[in-house]
Amino acid sequence: MILWKRAALLGVMSWLIPFVILFILFPLKQWNAPLFGTLMGMVVLLTGAALLHRYFRNRSVSVNEAVLVGMMWLVLNLAFDYPMFNFGPMKMTASSYYSEIGLSYLMLPAFAFGAARLARP
Repeated sequence: MILWKRAALLGVMSWLIPFVILFILFPLKQWNAPLFGTLMGMVVLLTGAALLHRYFRNRSVSVNEAVLVGMMWLVLNLAFDYPMFNFGPMKMTASSYYSEIGLSYLMLPAFAFGAARLARP
């Protein structure tokens, strides 16, 4: 059974934590864009891993639930990014956004699936 409030709160954190870290590291993008991209992926993945662990704390892990939570976090991350990259200070076209940032959020349900499969007895 999905704990919706916990999943939603951790979903907000799955966007906020990488946003703050990568905002601080953003000047690196002009100096070394590939390094920034790699760091972005690592920050998203490590944040998702820590939050998924927190979500399943003191509970048994279900693959279906993990994937649904990962998908929820994917949708939340895209929704929170939309105003920032469509109207805000980092205005980008949709194709630029998805090729540079948006697709990296697919790591959340993909990692959730793999981690949940490993955690099953």
